Amino acid sequence: MPRETLQIRTARLKKIIAALDRTYPGAHCELNHADPLQLLIATILSAQCTDKRVNIVTKELFKKYRSTADYANAPLSELEQAVKTTGFFRNKAKNIRACCRKLIVRHGGWVPRTMEELTQLDGVGRKTANVVLGNTFDINVGVVVDTHVARLSQRLGLTKQKTPEKIERELMVLVPQKQWTLFSHWLIWHGRRRCAARRPDCEGCEIKKLCPSAGKVKR
Repeated sequence: MPRETLQIRTARLKKIIAALDRTYPGAHCELNHADPLQLLIATILSAQCTDKRVNIVTKELFKKYRSTADYANAPLSELEQAVKTTGFFRNKAKNIRACCRKLIVRHGGWVPRTMEELTQLDGVGRKTANVVLGNTFDINVGVVVDTHVARLSQRLGLTKQKTPEKIERELMVLVPQKQWTLFSHWLIWHGRRRCAARRPDCEGCEIKKLCPSAGKVKR
Protein backbone atom coordinates (compact mmCIF):
# COMPACT_ATOMS: atom_id res chain seq x y z
CA MET A 1 0.00 0.00 0.00
CA PRO A 2 1.50 3.37 -1.02
CA ARG A 3 2.48 5.77 1.74
CA GLU A 4 -0.17 8.41 2.36
CA THR A 5 1.03 11.89 1.44
CA LEU A 6 0.37 14.89 3.67
CA GLN A 7 -2.06 16.24 1.08
CA ILE A 8 -4.07 13.01 0.99
CA ARG A 9 -4.02 12.67 4.77
CA THR A 10 -5.23 16.24 5.19
CA ALA A 11 -8.07 15.64 2.73
CA ARG A 12 -9.07 12.46 4.57
CA LEU A 13 -8.95 14.30 7.89
CA LYS A 14 -11.27 16.95 6.50
CA LYS A 15 -13.85 14.22 5.86
CA ILE A 16 -13.25 12.76 9.33
CA ILE A 17 -13.83 16.17 10.93
CA ALA A 18 -17.04 16.69 8.95
CA ALA A 19 -18.35 13.27 10.03
CA LEU A 20 -17.45 13.81 13.70
CA ASP A 21 -19.08 17.24 13.63
CA ARG A 22 -22.30 15.68 12.33
CA THR A 23 -22.12 12.90 14.90
CA TYR A 24 -21.28 15.07 17.93
CA PRO A 25 -22.61 18.57 17.17
CA GLY A 26 -22.73 19.39 20.87
CA ALA A 27 -19.26 18.12 21.78
CA HIS A 28 -17.79 20.08 24.68
CA CYS A 29 -15.52 19.79 27.70
CA GLU A 30 -17.17 17.34 30.08
CA LEU A 31 -15.50 18.70 33.19
CA ASN A 32 -18.20 20.75 34.94
CA HIS A 33 -17.13 24.34 35.58
CA ALA A 34 -18.53 27.85 35.75
CA ASP A 35 -15.36 29.91 35.29
CA PRO A 36 -11.66 29.63 34.36
CA LEU A 37 -10.55 28.93 37.94
CA GLN A 38 -12.96 26.04 38.32
CA LEU A 39 -11.84 24.52 35.03
CA LEU A 40 -8.18 24.92 36.02
CA ILE A 41 -8.80 23.11 39.32
CA ALA A 42 -10.91 20.39 37.66
CA THR A 43 -8.28 19.77 35.00
CA ILE A 44 -5.52 19.44 37.58
CA LEU A 45 -7.70 16.88 39.38
CA SER A 46 -8.42 14.98 36.15
CA ALA A 47 -4.87 13.60 35.88
CA GLN A 48 -5.14 9.79 36.10
CA CYS A 49 -8.82 10.17 36.93
CA THR A 50 -12.10 10.06 35.01
CA ASP A 51 -14.10 13.21 34.31
CA LYS A 52 -17.09 11.53 35.97
CA ARG A 53 -15.23 11.12 39.24
CA VAL A 54 -13.82 14.66 39.06
CA ASN A 55 -17.32 16.06 38.56
CA ILE A 56 -18.53 14.20 41.64
CA VAL A 57 -15.69 15.66 43.70
CA THR A 58 -15.93 19.22 42.37
CA LYS A 59 -19.67 19.40 42.99
CA GLU A 60 -18.89 19.78 46.71
CA LEU A 61 -15.41 21.27 46.29
CA PHE A 62 -16.66 24.28 44.34
CA LYS A 63 -19.28 25.00 47.00
CA LYS A 64 -16.63 25.16 49.71
CA TYR A 65 -13.82 26.88 47.81
CA ARG A 66 -15.05 29.79 45.73
CA SER A 67 -11.93 31.85 45.05
CA THR A 68 -8.19 31.53 44.59
CA ALA A 69 -7.77 32.81 48.15
CA ASP A 70 -9.96 29.99 49.48
CA TYR A 71 -7.64 27.40 47.94
CA ALA A 72 -4.48 29.34 48.78
CA ASN A 73 -5.39 29.59 52.47
CA ALA A 74 -6.85 26.11 52.89
CA PRO A 75 -5.12 23.74 55.33
CA LEU A 76 -3.38 21.14 53.21
CA SER A 77 -4.88 18.21 55.13
CA GLU A 78 -8.36 19.61 54.56
CA LEU A 79 -7.77 20.05 50.83
CA GLU A 80 -6.29 16.56 50.59
CA GLN A 81 -9.41 15.09 52.14
CA ALA A 82 -11.66 17.04 49.77
CA VAL A 83 -9.94 15.66 46.64
CA LYS A 84 -8.92 12.25 48.01
CA THR A 85 -11.04 10.08 45.70
CA THR A 86 -9.45 11.54 42.54
CA GLY A 87 -6.21 9.68 43.29
CA PHE A 88 -2.70 11.08 43.89
CA PHE A 89 -4.56 13.42 46.24
CA ARG A 90 -1.56 14.63 48.25
CA ASN A 91 0.27 15.83 45.18
CA LYS A 92 -2.90 17.31 43.64
CA ALA A 93 -3.83 19.19 46.82
CA LYS A 94 -0.29 20.56 47.15
CA ASN A 95 -0.27 21.68 43.53
CA ILE A 96 -3.71 23.31 43.74
CA ARG A 97 -2.79 25.34 46.81
CA ALA A 98 0.60 26.38 45.40
CA CYS A 99 -0.99 27.18 42.02
CA CYS A 100 -3.56 29.47 43.62
CA ARG A 101 -0.92 31.20 45.72
CA LYS A 102 0.99 32.00 42.55
CA LEU A 103 -2.21 33.22 40.90
CA ILE A 104 -2.63 35.72 43.73
CA VAL A 105 1.00 36.88 43.77
CA ARG A 106 1.55 37.03 40.01
CA HIS A 107 -1.89 37.60 38.49
CA GLY A 108 -4.04 39.26 41.12
CA GLY A 109 -5.96 36.04 41.66
CA TRP A 110 -7.04 35.71 38.04
CA VAL A 111 -6.27 32.84 35.65
CA PRO A 112 -3.85 34.10 32.96
CA ARG A 113 -4.52 33.80 29.25
CA THR A 114 -1.18 32.66 27.87
CA MET A 115 0.48 29.27 27.59
CA GLU A 116 3.72 30.59 29.07
CA GLU A 117 2.06 32.03 32.18
CA LEU A 118 -0.16 29.02 32.76
CA THR A 119 2.61 26.43 32.49
CA GLN A 120 4.59 28.29 35.16
CA LEU A 121 1.89 27.37 37.67
CA ASP A 122 2.19 24.30 39.88
CA GLY A 123 0.46 21.24 38.47
CA VAL A 124 -0.12 22.85 35.08
CA GLY A 125 1.42 21.31 31.98
CA ARG A 126 0.75 22.02 28.35
CA LYS A 127 -2.34 19.78 28.21
CA THR A 128 -3.99 21.51 31.18
CA ALA A 129 -3.13 24.93 29.75
CA ASN A 130 -4.67 23.98 26.40
CA VAL A 131 -7.87 22.85 28.14
CA VAL A 132 -8.20 26.15 30.01
CA LEU A 133 -7.26 28.42 27.11
CA GLY A 134 -9.46 26.67 24.57
CA ASN A 135 -12.54 26.15 26.69
CA THR A 136 -12.77 29.29 28.79
CA PHE A 137 -11.02 31.89 26.65
CA ASP A 138 -11.57 30.46 23.15
CA ILE A 139 -7.83 30.70 22.52
CA ASN A 140 -6.42 27.93 20.31
CA VAL A 141 -2.69 27.63 20.89
CA GLY A 142 -2.51 23.86 20.79
CA VAL A 143 -4.37 20.55 20.75
CA VAL A 144 -5.29 18.74 23.96
CA VAL A 145 -3.76 15.27 23.75
CA ASP A 146 -5.18 12.94 26.38
CA THR A 147 -5.34 9.14 26.16
CA HIS A 148 -8.38 9.21 23.85
CA VAL A 149 -6.86 11.74 21.45
CA ALA A 150 -3.56 9.87 21.37
CA ARG A 151 -5.22 6.50 20.74
CA LEU A 152 -7.62 7.70 18.05
CA SER A 153 -5.00 9.80 16.28
CA GLN A 154 -2.86 6.69 15.93
CA ARG A 155 -5.74 4.43 14.90
CA LEU A 156 -6.90 6.93 12.31
CA GLY A 157 -3.42 7.01 10.82
CA LEU A 158 -2.93 10.70 11.59
CA THR A 159 0.32 10.11 13.45
CA LYS A 160 2.76 7.36 14.39
CA GLN A 161 4.17 9.37 17.27
CA LYS A 162 3.89 8.03 20.81
CA THR A 163 4.38 11.02 23.11
CA PRO A 164 1.67 13.67 23.65
CA GLU A 165 4.06 16.47 22.69
CA LYS A 166 4.96 14.92 19.33
CA ILE A 167 1.37 13.90 18.60
CA GLU A 168 0.23 17.45 19.30
CA ARG A 169 2.81 18.91 16.94
CA GLU A 170 1.65 16.67 14.08
CA LEU A 171 -2.04 17.36 14.72
CA MET A 172 -1.38 21.12 14.73
CA VAL A 173 -0.09 20.77 11.17
CA LEU A 174 -3.09 18.74 9.98
CA VAL A 175 -6.04 20.34 11.80
CA PRO A 176 -7.15 23.93 11.09
CA GLN A 177 -6.20 26.10 14.08
CA LYS A 178 -9.74 27.35 14.67
CA GLN A 179 -10.78 23.71 15.24
CA TRP A 180 -7.96 22.64 17.57
CA THR A 181 -10.12 22.71 20.73
CA LEU A 182 -13.16 21.15 19.06
CA PHE A 183 -11.06 18.45 17.41
CA SER A 184 -9.97 17.22 20.83
CA HIS A 185 -13.59 17.15 22.00
CA TRP A 186 -14.67 15.20 18.93
CA LEU A 187 -11.99 12.54 19.43
CA ILE A 188 -12.61 12.34 23.18
CA TRP A 189 -16.36 11.93 22.66
CA HIS A 190 -15.79 9.32 19.93
CA GLY A 191 -13.29 7.49 22.13
CA ARG A 192 -15.74 7.33 25.01
CA ARG A 193 -18.81 6.47 22.98
CA ARG A 194 -17.53 4.36 20.08
CA CYS A 195 -13.78 3.74 19.82
CA ALA A 196 -12.91 2.14 23.15
CA ALA A 197 -9.37 1.01 23.85
CA ARG A 198 -10.11 -2.72 24.03
CA ARG A 199 -13.39 -3.28 22.22
CA PRO A 200 -13.96 -0.54 19.64
CA ASP A 201 -17.34 -0.62 17.92
CA CYS A 202 -15.94 -0.61 14.40
CA GLU A 203 -19.18 -2.02 12.96
CA GLY A 204 -21.24 0.93 14.17
CA CYS A 205 -18.51 3.55 13.70
CA GLU A 206 -19.49 6.66 11.78
CA ILE A 207 -15.97 7.08 10.34
CA LYS A 208 -15.02 3.45 9.69
CA LYS A 209 -14.64 4.03 5.93
CA LEU A 210 -12.05 6.71 6.70
CA CYS A 211 -10.16 4.67 9.31
CA PRO A 212 -7.26 2.42 8.27
CA SER A 213 -7.62 0.48 11.55
CA ALA A 214 -11.33 -0.39 11.17
CA GLY A 215 -11.85 -4.05 12.01
CA LYS A 216 -8.13 -4.58 12.68
CA VAL A 217 -7.86 -3.67 16.36
CA LYS A 218 -6.90 -6.69 18.49
CA ARG A 219 -9.43 -7.52 21.17
